[in-house]
Amino acid sequence: MLNTLKQASRNISREIGRAWENLSDGWRELLSRSNESLTHFSRNKAEEEAAHSMLASFPRWSLLAGEVEETDKELVVRVELPGMQKEDCHITIEGNTLYLSGEKRFERETNESTYHVMERAYGSFQRTIALPRNVDTDRAVASYRNGVLMVRLPKGGAESSKTIAVS
Repeated sequence: MLNTLKQASRNISREIGRAWENLSDGWRELLSRSNESLTHFSRNKAEEEAAHSMLASFPRWSLLAGEVEETDKELVVRVELPGMQKEDCHITIEGNTLYLSGEKRFERETNESTYHVMERAYGSFQRTIALPRNVDTDRAVASYRNGVLMVRLPKGGAESSKTIAVS
């Protein structure tokens, strides 16, 4: 009986160790992959007062997941911006850095409800994405579809600055 209890204790300890290792690996991967995509959303006083401080309890940080893909001719930047309109996105390129700013507005269908889960952030934000090389800002184009902003940046060109309209 004592040997059975010792064996069960070792098995439980081993399984807890495995679970902890898996959890730790998951957190490390999440942090390493999302390091740059963690974005702060800020709200002005008027917005918070208008919402009777309801927005004050909402998250101020959210992930704006993105990717930078390189082909022979261009860099393609994609950023997930669900719940936004293209008019709320602003893109500026300065040298080898793409600056994405905008505002995700809080909209509520009714004031007769209570939130039990709120994981979405609202407000103004700015996201910075480092580009691996110079791009031709004069030929850059941006589009927004299905909640994904895509910016096509032809390679080459001298270091310059430009604001790009989103179509």
